[in-house]
Amino acid sequence: MESLSARTPPGTLTAYVLDPALLRRYDRAGPRYTSYPTAPQFQSDFGEAQYREHARRSNATSSPRPLSLYVHIPFCASPCFYCGCNRIITRETVAASCYVERVLREAAMIAPLFDRHREVRQMHLGGGTPNFLLEEDLTRLVEGLGRDFRFSGAADRDFSIELDPRFASAAGVRHLAQLGFNRASLGVQDFDARVQQAVNRIQSIEQTLEIIDACRGSGFRSINIDLIYGLPYQTREGFARTLETVIEARPDRLAVYGYAHMPQLFKAQRHIDAQALPDPATRIALLALAMERLAAAGYRFIGMDHFALREDDLARAQDAGGLQRNFMGYTTHADCDLIGLGMSAISHIGASFSQNHRDLWAWTAALDEGRFPLWRGLSLNRDDLVRADVIQRLMCQAAVDFAEIESRHGIVFEKYFAKALEKLESLAADGLVELDEAGFHATARGRFLLRIIAMCFDRYLEPIADGEAGAPAAGLSTAARFSQVV
Repeated sequence: MESLSARTPPGTLTAYVLDPALLRRYDRAGPRYTSYPTAPQFQSDFGEAQYREHARRSNATSSPRPLSLYVHIPFCASPCFYCGCNRIITRETVAASCYVERVLREAAMIAPLFDRHREVRQMHLGGGTPNFLLEEDLTRLVEGLGRDFRFSGAADRDFSIELDPRFASAAGVRHLAQLGFNRASLGVQDFDARVQQAVNRIQSIEQTLEIIDACRGSGFRSINIDLIYGLPYQTREGFARTLETVIEARPDRLAVYGYAHMPQLFKAQRHIDAQALPDPATRIALLALAMERLAAAGYRFIGMDHFALREDDLARAQDAGGLQRNFMGYTTHADCDLIGLGMSAISHIGASFSQNHRDLWAWTAALDEGRFPLWRGLSLNRDDLVRADVIQRLMCQAAVDFAEIESRHGIVFEKYFAKALEKLESLAADGLVELDEAGFHATARGRFLLRIIAMCFDRYLEPIADGEAGAPAAGLSTAARFSQVV
């Protein structure tokens, strides 16, 4: 394979400039491109028969891909007002125990569709709050999945879990390590007391550091910290103190998300006083502060809202061209078929996407009746696959090589993407991209606006021009507009 350095202009993966004027100009809603096509394009006529067929095809390839498991654990003991995740607020652990039983029932239905020799190289428990589960339920879940699927024994396998430090303990972390988990993601958001009070997430520095230390002491290979800018009452001074504390803890990775206030969609956000939210200039200043402090501390900007130490696997995968963006964010395992288990979980099997019912009762009823708990999905056509490849390369490597795409898909890039390249010309005029006869790449200023660049190649955002083949287009739905640029 051609070396990455030959395809990606020097400095593309590391250089960035935060340009407030450009961020304001392109402050528009758009997909985060954890998939293409994005979830709003999934259709309700995709069901069990289609899922089975795509699983069969994935087994029949000359080199079947390894597997990645995502398990959605929706339960939280209390609501965080900023949250837009699909979660259930309860303190009843018996409900979670029943949920685990049904996840294992789902796994027992799905696993036989995939050849036994296909190893699970990656597993992630997300939520919600996965550590809401009692230790015995976590054990039952992991051991049950290990019976239904073949877990890889490789040293580089990734078994990760999202943790809420408020409900975690050092003993619990040691138990996770015994179950095989080697990566953890901890929610912090902000340590400022007034901000925490406003979003209903009171979490001490001591609690958080204790769990970080426990993860390291238990042999976890990587620790991620989540922060959010744009929360009520956030100031540059307060966020600087949070950044200082987090950087001193030295997590391997960080995600710094921009809060999107959408109370019409997320009821919990109605508890947030919109007047207390930072204005656009302050939001940009908070992001700029994070970029400045993290760069000075040796963190590399991976893309979108993710950062990693230069020696972390995420940065190395990007350098090697093996980085992938999916529903779990950026990941190092680009060569896996993704199986989603649990309510709302999304699968990516071969040339298909599918999503389980978002409603607990619909998901439960399907399993109790012996049916796959599928809500919707999509079989990708040729045009979808070509565009997905372009968007994936852009989101992960900040660059697209025409010859590489042409070789894989049998197209003439400049002809196939004539309309998209016209749109890129206007972005080039604003300094977001640089184009030549061989390809294009995001500039240092454009790296913060990758999704804006990717939108040029998204067939579903506007009507198709005459003479362009492909799937019917649709307007940008509300569900696709969750994320703002800043």
